[in-house]
Amino acid sequence: MAKKETGRAAAKNKKTQLSYADKPWLKHYTMGCPPKIQYKKTTLPEYLESAAREFPEHTALIFQGYRVKYRELKDMVDRFAACLADFGIKKGDPVAILLPNCIPCVVAYYATLKIGGIAVMNNPLYSDRELEYQYKDSGAKVLVALDILANRMINIRSNTKIKQIVHTSMGDYLPFPKNYLFPLVAKKKGLHADVQAAPEVYRWKDCLAKHQPAPPRVDVKFEDTAVYQYTGGTTGVAKGAILSHKNLSCMVQMYQSWFKADRAGEIALSAPPIFHVLGMSAAMNLPISMAWTAVLVPKPQPKELLEAIRAYRPTMSPLVPTMYVGMLQHPDLKKTDLRCFKLMTSGGSSLPVEVLNTFRQLTGVEINEGFGMTETSPQTHLNPYLGLLKVGSIGVPYPDTDVKIVDIATGKKEMPIGQAGEMIFRGPQITKGYLNKPDETKKSLKNGWLYSGDIAYMDEDGYFFVVDRKKDLIISGGYNVYPREIDEILYEHPKVLKACAIGIPDAKRGENIKVFVVLKDGATASKEELIEFCKGKLATYKLPTEIEFRVQLPESTVGKILRKELRAEELAKRKS
Repeated sequence: MAKKETGRAAAKNKKTQLSYADKPWLKHYTMGCPPKIQYKKTTLPEYLESAAREFPEHTALIFQGYRVKYRELKDMVDRFAACLADFGIKKGDPVAILLPNCIPCVVAYYATLKIGGIAVMNNPLYSDRELEYQYKDSGAKVLVALDILANRMINIRSNTKIKQIVHTSMGDYLPFPKNYLFPLVAKKKGLHADVQAAPEVYRWKDCLAKHQPAPPRVDVKFEDTAVYQYTGGTTGVAKGAILSHKNLSCMVQMYQSWFKADRAGEIALSAPPIFHVLGMSAAMNLPISMAWTAVLVPKPQPKELLEAIRAYRPTMSPLVPTMYVGMLQHPDLKKTDLRCFKLMTSGGSSLPVEVLNTFRQLTGVEINEGFGMTETSPQTHLNPYLGLLKVGSIGVPYPDTDVKIVDIATGKKEMPIGQAGEMIFRGPQITKGYLNKPDETKKSLKNGWLYSGDIAYMDEDGYFFVVDRKKDLIISGGYNVYPREIDEILYEHPKVLKACAIGIPDAKRGENIKVFVVLKDGATASKEELIEFCKGKLATYKLPTEIEFRVQLPESTVGKILRKELRAEELAKRKS
């Protein structure tokens, strides 16, 4: 069990002579993790080839009880790669994938990369407008989609460069008797749809059956682009981060060095969406690189997560905060033993300290919090496995990852240890830029450093603490207020399930603080009660002036509360 240090670092506001270049975090590496890695120039498809060669009969994927062995996964990948080549996909051509966590999603991804294509992972929850933009921006030529989305995609295809559409069903791979029951209930539950007849539209299983597992050989290089990974998209225009095989492969090798484990020796709960970079790297690429078994969870809601844990006893999982919050609130947690996990990590957004502590108390399992971005493939930090775990910290940087804190105003001056500023990175997992957006690339990448837009500080041990997003900073009466600090206090209230603070215009103070709150089931509370709770825990200028109770808050697919969306909504309401 990891050693714990509760509370914020004592050195937060203490200036020292310590430098970021000294990398004080290295002394906290565990499991023989090296400060530098001699990276193998292994492309992503080569990891699958190796796993299938060494462990052909080992289970690679489990989907709703349906099992796929590594030799079977390789066969499917080779068949669909041959299909894509038959469609005309050549090296450097983008292929869009619009699927939840399911077997065809994994197959389409690796098949695309095997023939040198570029995978464009899309969120099935996005609107047609958002998806059409990503298809146009990426130049995708083929689309693999779920049948319940296929008719919409056929209707917008003429506005894009997409020629062929391949559709699959959630019922394509199910064990007995689910495979017989699926057609009877699927349409009623919205899990299946009849796809309209149209030119160049194909069924997934027909494509695999038609093609032999003999795709053309393509010289895929370590430096070649593997993925166009879009950031956000729910607010503003999404940006496609260009991620190479090198970026994603180095990330996998960092994971391997961090969490020493045997090949074919672990079971991963693959719950974060694969179309999100955390799911892609930590829940798919890592397990396949190690020939582990990945349990694909297409609907990562509390009930389904807990069912999968009881059924398959996974040993590791990268989850996101809302998944932990949801499981804590679900009655099935009481009958689910989570001690099968050797490692549970949290990423995608900040995990409230109160949630982390409560989860440990109720389950006996530590959560190793980390940090990452789409642009970093995705991780830069994690609390050390079986090492010093600091509650509230994102941990320490991975090997070969340089991190420092710079002043917010110019981004050039290094901040003293313990003082907050913008966190910037460089390392082999960092994107080389954004697709078709040179100006955005110049804003984010400067002299080899990626500017995160996150405000953080490093303590004397080399552990980093994220204070907030740079753009979320509230300035009230001339004072800087970090909304995450207010969120954290309200999460301590026994009736509060979720909280999100924003700045609202005020003629006298510049900005006041409004908090959106979701209460736990059956709980009731007043604005006055919650503000009174904050007194004594927050400076007077940080106290909320408005509290709005809601049934739910807008969230991204990885459980990040969309603070920007709440702010935009509030400003629009005040202007009307």
